[in-house]
Amino acid sequence: MKFLDQAKIYIRSGNGGAGSVSFRREKFIPNGGPDGGDGGKGGDVWVEAADGLNTLIDFRYQQHFKAQTGHHGQGRQMHGAKGEDVVLRVPVGTQVLDEDKETVLVDLDEPGMKVKLLSGGNGGWGNTRFKGPVNQAPRHANPGQDGQERWIWLRLKLIADIGLAGLPNAGKSTFLSAVSAARPKVADYPFTTLTPNLGMVDLSPSERFVIADIPGLIEGASEGAGLGTRFLGHVERSASLIHLIDGTQDDVVGAYRIIRGELEAYGEGLGDKTEILALNKIDALTPEVREEKAAALEAVAGRRPMLVSGVSGEGVTELLRAAWAEVKLTRGEVTDEGEDVIPETPGGWQP
Repeated sequence: MKFLDQAKIYIRSGNGGAGSVSFRREKFIPNGGPDGGDGGKGGDVWVEAADGLNTLIDFRYQQHFKAQTGHHGQGRQMHGAKGEDVVLRVPVGTQVLDEDKETVLVDLDEPGMKVKLLSGGNGGWGNTRFKGPVNQAPRHANPGQDGQERWIWLRLKLIADIGLAGLPNAGKSTFLSAVSAARPKVADYPFTTLTPNLGMVDLSPSERFVIADIPGLIEGASEGAGLGTRFLGHVERSASLIHLIDGTQDDVVGAYRIIRGELEAYGEGLGDKTEILALNKIDALTPEVREEKAAALEAVAGRRPMLVSGVSGEGVTELLRAAWAEVKLTRGEVTDEGEDVIPETPGGWQP
């Protein structure tokens, strides 16, 4: 299944059904009077965050969604049925944007969240509604109210506990494949990863979290260069970041500054997220080079980077443990002091 994280679609709610003009005609009832029923309400357009979906690929092959028109009223005061609704099932983390692609209408960040986007038109009144002492035989009814229509954008921002950030070919996909069952494409050239990948990390049966592998960023990504801002949006959902730096390159400090600059330039709080710094591909470095590059990163970042290798597995467990500590802190399972949060017993503790 191909990954698609944005799509433009047309939605339209159903028109209301028309009211009926009818008169009661039965034997021995010469003056039956009006008995036209009302039209049914048009169908609504809903959007729902559904579990099990991780792409908007369904909206690539169908871009128009129209709810059903309400059924027309009939004689004997039979009212028309409501038109069928249209429900757009999207992945959790999808945003609904206006046609300008900037105004956020709905942010579906919780599973099962369901929001009405457009309301169907009201059904028209039948001639029964217009009878009175002056007009005892009305011969008119209301048509149904027109539905609403608009173009919208759907934009998916993956929800993950940890996001992997780094320059192209920093080893993010290799690291993801080493720590989870995800199998992203891995090759020895930049921009191997063209779409985000999610992986579930299982440290133990009770220690699980999701890592998102974001395509490599280059200088100017916050302004649209390279893969641009399209995939920086996925990092917004991540509670914390693992910043991987290729230890085999000459200027590790420059690589660190490029990514930090792009995260801060993009905004949306990316520059303020907790970052775990890691020097990757240490299996290809001698102990002296490891120490030299780690010291250079520590001088510019103000903290000691963790030394890891997605190929050999060295340092991976320690990095995942540090990431799990951040995940627990984000979920509120531990306090800033590192102590577990003990939930209060309803009504207070009693022996």
